Amino acid sequence: MTEVLSLEPGATGSLADKAYYTLRDMIVSLELPPGAVLHEAKLMDQLGVGRTPIREAVRMLAQAKLVEVYPRRGVFVTSVDIGDLASLAEAREVLEGHAARLAAERATADDQRELAALIDECGRKGDLDRRGLIDLDRRIHQQVYRCTHNRFLEATLVEYYVLALRIWFVALDRVERLDEAVQEHRELLGAIRDKDGERAEQAMRRHVQSFEQAIRSVL
Repeated sequence: MTEVLSLEPGATGSLADKAYYTLRDMIVSLELPPGAVLHEAKLMDQLGVGRTPIREAVRMLAQAKLVEVYPRRGVFVTSVDIGDLASLAEAREVLEGHAARLAAERATADDQRELAALIDECGRKGDLDRRGLIDLDRRIHQQVYRCTHNRFLEATLVEYYVLALRIWFVALDRVERLDEAVQEHRELLGAIRDKDGERAEQAMRRHVQSFEQAIRSVL
C-alpha cells in the first residue's frame, strides 16, 4: 500500500484512529476504488485490529463521506462526484486563504524551520515522481494548517483536502501542472516565512483556483 496522506499522527492514537487513517489513505489513493465493499473480517485480518476499532473507523469514514453504510447490505466506498469539485474549491479558497494569512501571522521559530526545509525541498523537486510531488503538496498544506495553531480550523482543512485529493487521484494521469503547483507553493511558503499575510492569502487562493481549473480541464 502506498502511503499518501498521513495528515494526522500515525505513531500515537487509538487502534480505531490508525485503522481510519489507513483506510482513508487507501480510499483517497483509489486502492479501494469507488463502489468497493469493505468486509469487516477481511479488514480485521489485513489491518491486524479487532472488530471494535474497525467499526469505529467505518463510523469515522462515513462521517467524512468516504463510505456509505447500508443496513443488511454492507459498507461501500462512496463514488467520486466531480460535481463536488467547484463547491470544494469554493470552500477551500476561502478557508485555506484565511489559514495562509493566519500562518504568516502566527508561525513560530520552529514552524519557520519547517517552512525553510520545505522551500529547500521545492527547489529539488526534479528528483520526484508524480506520487512524490503529491506527497510534497500534502506536507506543504499540512505545515500551513499547523502554522495556524487552530486545531478546529486544521481539522476542517484536512477534511476538505482529503476530498479534493481523491478527485486529484482520479485525474492524476491526465494532469500536467504538478510542477507548476510546486512553484506556487514556493511563493506561498516564502510569503509565510516573510510574515506577509496578504501575499500568503493571495498565493493560496491562486493555488486553489489553479488546482480546480486544472482538474476541470481534464474531467
